[in-house]
Amino acid sequence: MKTLVRFFREEEGIGTVELILILVVLISLVIIFKDQLTALVNDIFSQITSKSGSIY
Repeated sequence: MKTLVRFFREEEGIGTVELILILVVLISLVIIFKDQLTALVNDIFSQITSKSGSIY
């Protein structure tokens, strides 16, 4: 029982502020590099499409 109470009172781990900051950074990176990411994904899918035809 003491272990369970200690677990719920523990304040370690990721907090809300840290989580929001990580999400803001990730969203900002996606917005900044949106054109490059779109080009990369399109290139990958075109290679998958062209090489999948050679399998059959």
